[in-house]
Amino acid sequence: MPFPQKRHPSLQPLSREHHQALLLCWKLRQGFAKGIDAERIKKYADWFYTTYLLPHFHTEEKYLFPILGPNHPGVAKALKEHQRLNALFTQTGDTGHILRQIAFELEQHVRFEERELFNDIQQAASPGQWQQLEEMHQEEKFFENIEDRFWETEKS
Repeated sequence: MPFPQKRHPSLQPLSREHHQALLLCWKLRQGFAKGIDAERIKKYADWFYTTYLLPHFHTEEKYLFPILGPNHPGVAKALKEHQRLNALFTQTGDTGHILRQIAFELEQHVRFEERELFNDIQQAASPGQWQQLEEMHQEEKFFENIEDRFWETEKS
């Protein structure tokens, strides 16, 4: 595997959002390791999904993926994973199982985008495409939902 490239400044905000998504996966796992009720964990996951993940997917799909086009295999894979993650976040049923699937699949998705897809985009993007991405995606500071920091709870 080649060494990762230095991220183009226009991609850095999306990479920082990926970091927050990886932290979500960690928090979900911490909650289960600490015996936290799945419904408490789901409330946080739903907040993160609505507040951060949906807008992130929108930005990627509208402004980033078109750089490579819909027929690029990496874009096709990422779009399919976005659909799968959207389905998981809105699925009903065994909440614990669904949240564990989200943690697994979201982590795999972020790592794919960071290790492969972003490298392809970085090689293909024109200066005009970078400028458009910067204009269309304003990075927002991450504000933690402190209502229930279940991942910091002592193990019960």
